[in-house]
Amino acid sequence: TGSIAAHSPMGMMMAAMNQGASLEQVEKMMDLQDRWERKEAEKAYNAAFAAFKAEAVRIIKGRKVTDGPLRGKEYAELHDVVDAVTPALSRHGLSTAWKLTRDEKDWLEVTCTLKHVGGHSESVSMGGPPDAGGAKNALQARASTKSYLERYTLKAICGVAEGGDDSDGNPPPAAVPLELLTAAREAAMGGWASLSKHIKSLSPADRAALEPESYALKKAAKDADEKGAA
Repeated sequence: TGSIAAHSPMGMMMAAMNQGASLEQVEKMMDLQDRWERKEAEKAYNAAFAAFKAEAVRIIKGRKVTDGPLRGKEYAELHDVVDAVTPALSRHGLSTAWKLTRDEKDWLEVTCTLKHVGGHSESVSMGGPPDAGGAKNALQARASTKSYLERYTLKAICGVAEGGDDSDGNPPPAAVPLELLTAAREAAMGGWASLSKHIKSLSPADRAALEPESYALKKAAKDADEKGAA
């Protein structure tokens, strides 16, 4: 076996015990060291993120809507956002990665994590139903939602936006404010009566904001009732 580095956790623990420290004392020392290292990693992350933000990254809208009511409008696709933020992130030791953290028939959730080389990371999650607009098949609907969620979680964790922000060709699945949509979906999981009660409790403004998801919510409530009756 190789020698143990003096500055490693094991090396420090053995040195302390050789000087008469108890195992309990050593464990407290190691816990203090671990907390200090986590705090230092968080400080390094914050400094790197501040430096990244100082670069004032600009996202180029590379896609133009060619038909429908939003014809002529431009918006950024996922690769436009990635291309815009990645070089600046890399310069400051930051990187991003996505995980599909919820994968259900009527709901997808994507989590984007921003990590610093020092070890600290932050994450943001966003969810939405499959985007069935535009005569998409089931696979395309899920892929569309996944791409949309990846784009918006990346923008959220990096704190960047497009000029005037974007309007997609089809209403996006997660266009409704996330908190509002999540609460409504949880109510829909309890069935039609639960969803109706929740909707009635909302302000007129919130009901209007939730309208783009009304079909998906009603379907989820109906499915929940059918499962309960089965």
